[in-house]
Amino acid sequence: MPFRTFFRVLVLVLCSNAATVYFGSHSIRLAILTTLACSLLLQVVYFASVLFLVWQSSRASRAGEKGLSISTGKGSSKPAVRP
Repeated sequence: MPFRTFFRVLVLVLCSNAATVYFGSHSIRLAILTTLACSLLLQVVYFASVLFLVWQSSRASRAGEKGLSISTGKGSSKPAVRP
């Protein structure tokens, strides 16, 4: 996901979260704390997903170099095709 899309979704989620908490509790302090916690959680999940994609890409490239199938770990009968 490109950063621009992530940022738009982040702002949309945080604003809707802040509005929901404020209208539910009528507390600005609780709305701010909940929104900050939600922001931190979303950023950690985004960072973890980027790390997972990098790990998956490096694993696929190593398996392609060795001629191994990623799912089984055994040699494949077809040569590895790189895009």
